[in-house]
Amino acid sequence: MSSFKIDLSTAVVFVATAPTPKMANKATGERAVDRETNAGLSTVGLLISDEGEGNLYQVTVPETGLPENLVPGTPVSVIGLKARDWENEFNGQKRHGIAFRAVAITPGV
Repeated sequence: MSSFKIDLSTAVVFVATAPTPKMANKATGERAVDRETNAGLSTVGLLISDEGEGNLYQVTVPETGLPENLVPGTPVSVIGLKARDWENEFNGQKRHGIAFRAVAITPGV
């Protein structure tokens, strides 16, 4: 599936939820890893506000792109944010959505 770059040049971004490890298999506890860098992946909740509208997004980031001590309320900059649509079928039910991925999150605005 194709991905699209997201321009945050006019947005204000805050951490909404601290990073949590992304699991590849919850039953076995296997952590998801980045295919290119082999780094573990984490999910961070970000509040992105732009043009009078704010939304919460769950963004996947390699652990190598996360600073320590990201806590809710911290203003951040997001590097290389992309959106990608996905679709799968599980137990006869089709599911679809949009996944958000960033190269890194840095402190400050």
